[in-house]
Amino acid sequence: MIRATVYSAAGGVETYDDLLGAREADGTTWVRVTDADRDELDRAAEAFDIHPLVVEDVVNDVRPKTEPFGGYTFCLVKDAELRRGEQTFDEEVDANPVGVCIGRDWVVTLATERVVAVDRIWDAVERGDERLLQRGPDFTAYRVLDVVVDEYFDVLDGVETNIERIEDAVLESTGIETLEAINTVRRDLLAFRKLAWPTREALSVLARGDVDQVAAETEKYYRDVYEDLVQVVDLVETYRDLARGARDIYLNTVSQSTNEVMKVLTVIATLFLPLTFVAGVYGMNFERMPELGWQNGYYAVMLGMALLAVVMLAYFRRQRYL
Repeated sequence: MIRATVYSAAGGVETYDDLLGAREADGTTWVRVTDADRDELDRAAEAFDIHPLVVEDVVNDVRPKTEPFGGYTFCLVKDAELRRGEQTFDEEVDANPVGVCIGRDWVVTLATERVVAVDRIWDAVERGDERLLQRGPDFTAYRVLDVVVDEYFDVLDGVETNIERIEDAVLESTGIETLEAINTVRRDLLAFRKLAWPTREALSVLARGDVDQVAAETEKYYRDVYEDLVQVVDLVETYRDLARGARDIYLNTVSQSTNEVMKVLTVIATLFLPLTFVAGVYGMNFERMPELGWQNGYYAVMLGMALLAVVMLAYFRRQRYL
């Protein structure tokens, strides 16, 4: 799916079917390639002399980066979404690569899937957003990247909600489902960390004025996106600490539960230890044992064993072993 539009403050917005004609038109040219196959990506790249390695990076889903080429700058970021399953804690961070090529008077966005951020800014251009129409392609690229990064906060909000649920579940249950939920959140945070860190480095290149295609007055907008990414990285590290804390609480709860069981079993074994000794003594096959000839010997031994058990049980309760 390839669409091309040319816009400016004076000429408004005009749609083109011919990519070469759109490139030569006056104003800012934006070519949006979304939900596309390899042939469509190659066709757009050929029309704007974009290096084939750019298409390779978008298709092969490499790590985010910013790379300057002759006449344009290529920035690869990833659109992220927290995709939920049927279960409460069944979720996964779904990331789709988005390539943004910024030229002198054109911008090309490349994606193999539908990208919400690109669609939102495209709709704003079609509605005649004055800020977009009055500024160049570097500002359009900034708006796309800004929306992509804003969606990261939505993902982290979902992760935070799950961590809060897990913390409540840890205190109520030590089932295997709780441990699986903790591992799921930790896995999501690890995947998101691998996405956020290189994205921050990629945006820093655009924010510090190293790119010719980004005007000086637009750099402050990229710096704002970079600062948002710094906050995203900090939140990821904070939530990873919370997930580790939830795992530690879970393990401590399981250990405490096991200790309680072992304590009860130990008390029971200790109660039967002297009783077993008495039963063993009177179970010896000696002919001359005075108590064996006593008429009430059996009842006396049983009563003595019961009293011994009661005394020991009272002692254990007094010492708070039970």
